[in-house]
Amino acid sequence: MDPLISRFKKKLKDSPKTIREILYGFTTYELHRDLQKEKGDIDNLFMLVIFGDLAGLPLLPPYYSMRLLPYIVPRINTWKRRLLRERDIIDILVE
Repeated sequence: MDPLISRFKKKLKDSPKTIREILYGFTTYELHRDLQKEKGDIDNLFMLVIFGDLAGLPLLPPYYSMRLLPYIVPRINTWKRRLLRERDIIDILVE
């Protein structure tokens, strides 16, 4: 009987977290996902303007790019992969 009571107490303890997650899914999940997508698009544009020469599109003098380089180095590989990824028309329509 004791394990049954302890399981019931655990479920009661976890229920506020479950309710919070359900309400988050109902109310703000889609907004959060859209904001993440918009942030990614703005980040891609910023990286393209600053380090476009890595993708074959020089826009700014290298002096400014080199000053920003220490802040951008951890994200360069993922940015290049995202930028040069082959996209299909279906991918564009789904977004």
